[in-house]
Amino acid sequence: MRTAYQEQLQRLNTILGDMCELAGAAMSRATESLLQADLALAEEVITDADRMNSLSTQAEEQAFAVLALQAPVAGDLRGVVSAFQIVGDVDRMGALALHVAKVARRRHPAAALPEEVRGYFAEMGRLAIALAHNAREVLNSLDHEAAARLQEDDDAMDDLHRHLFTVLMDREWEYGVAAAVDVTLLGRYYERFADHAVMVGRRVFFQATGKLPEQFEDAS
Repeated sequence: MRTAYQEQLQRLNTILGDMCELAGAAMSRATESLLQADLALAEEVITDADRMNSLSTQAEEQAFAVLALQAPVAGDLRGVVSAFQIVGDVDRMGALALHVAKVARRRHPAAALPEEVRGYFAEMGRLAIALAHNAREVLNSLDHEAAARLQEDDDAMDDLHRHLFTVLMDREWEYGVAAAVDVTLLGRYYERFADHAVMVGRRVFFQATGKLPEQFEDAS
């Protein structure tokens, strides 16, 4: 029974990892559409949203199957409960990439980003894609140390987000209210994408150790 449970949980984590990779790919195209005012890429992200919904349904069905067929308890139950939570986190990552693409589409043929902030979003996009990829890796490996390291890229994302606001609050901002609103919302989308990727890492850490990262450090 234990072997069957582990195999089913691994299949579930593989689906969740595929969702992370899909979210990262969506954010990659959404960022490119934002930076290049590329309507076709934005439309691809919007059209492909159904793929994330399909994987989300598969993951939930797999998690329910583990509960129904294996009746896990204690640490095994912890793994399934964490998986349900991860479905929500990764689903939200996909939704945030979709929001970015919709801003690019709404402003087309104009660029949604003033030149002054394009570098910020290029780097925020790079970090978001890396976080999604690393979240997939920790889901496949269940490496709790790698899961904890996701926080480092999130710290870099938070720094960029804070610096972005210094640009917006500068008296010399000359791009108007609409652009300021777009930049504010977009910055939030990237920050939240990173936060959800970190939550995936925290949940994997909990799966593997039964503790949250800060509790593990206190105990060691």
